[in-house]
Amino acid sequence: MSSPGAGGAAASSPLKLEYPQSLAVYDDYAAAQKTVDFLADQKFPVEHCMIVGTDLKRIERITGRLTTGRVALGGLLSGIWLGIFVGLIFALFTEESFLGILVSCALIGALFGVIWALLGYAMARGQRDFSSVTQVVATKYEVLVEHKVAAQARELLAQLPGATPDPFA
Repeated sequence: MSSPGAGGAAASSPLKLEYPQSLAVYDDYAAAQKTVDFLADQKFPVEHCMIVGTDLKRIERITGRLTTGRVALGGLLSGIWLGIFVGLIFALFTEESFLGILVSCALIGALFGVIWALLGYAMARGQRDFSSVTQVVATKYEVLVEHKVAAQARELLAQLPGATPDPFA
């Protein structure tokens, strides 16, 4: 029996390399991109390369305190948008007043949004009284190449000024 990831499946997926080997490891994406760009300029078959972000970390940036007023305002605005969207869909399939449908759906959406947001905020019971945005970022970027072209890639990379082809970095 063969495994699903072996052989032909690896060649058919654009995000897989056949027996990948590390060419170099960098601290930022721009340096990894510069390496692949240099290889492309040297007529290297870059379709055998891959840049992989590793050592992922989650960053959360606190954007402010949550208060009942802010939660209600956010619910109101998102409810209005949802109401307008539903109103536009209703208006397409009815003979009634376009403006009347739009305004009534926006008002119902606003009411629904405020109630839903305040209910969710009350259910949290003060365990998260702040708003934030999160992002997942890589701390290292590794350039991988297929085994059959790894030696050629290393030779070319040695010609790049300032390049350090260190697979153990």
